[in-house]
Amino acid sequence: MINIVALISGRGSNLKAILEGIKGGKIKGKISLVISNKRDARGLQIAREYGVKTLFVNPKDFECRLDYDKFLVDIIKRENPDLIVLAGYMRILTDYFIDSFPNKIVNIHPSLIPAFKGLKAQKQAIDFGAKYTGCTVHFVSKEVDSGAVIIQAVVPVLPDDTEETLSDRILQMEHKIYPQAIKWLSENRIKLEGRKVIVKNAIYGELPTNPKLEDF
Repeated sequence: MINIVALISGRGSNLKAILEGIKGGKIKGKISLVISNKRDARGLQIAREYGVKTLFVNPKDFECRLDYDKFLVDIIKRENPDLIVLAGYMRILTDYFIDSFPNKIVNIHPSLIPAFKGLKAQKQAIDFGAKYTGCTVHFVSKEVDSGAVIIQAVVPVLPDDTEETLSDRILQMEHKIYPQAIKWLSENRIKLEGRKVIVKNAIYGELPTNPKLEDF
């Protein structure tokens, strides 16, 4: 059974999708702790509704990002997690944090990495005139939104799309591919070789997701 610690900053919709996967028995594991850098993050209430321990840690209480991340690392290590899940966490992790949990941190980004990294990826896609964008679950590396890709989902950009409408359509796919990736990790089916990620016995080469969804 996989033990997860989640970091959030906002509404927690991806967190809820993962918690539903656990509740429904699709993901064999638990989230032992949810940490937020925002006191009023909706995701904290969602976690509590599922009986998960929560913690708000205020960045303003620390002199720098490194001190903040060192504090978080100490707290997280007490949970002895198998996986750190970034679910709408809006802070850039320090190298210290990433080095503390090698190949154990995953994130979801609302674009087809390596396109449209950073903030407002959906708006970036519209402004660029892209015809397709999507979302990516990836391992976290020291370069932002650049880690090895586990699964991606393709979403079309429509002529009348706004940032909000495109974001909503991408989010529907995020709620599928993120719990799916975590299920594969919980089953020890993911093999990481440098930048190459292979999911054992997964089906590749179909759309809208690659690899193909199995459970969500």
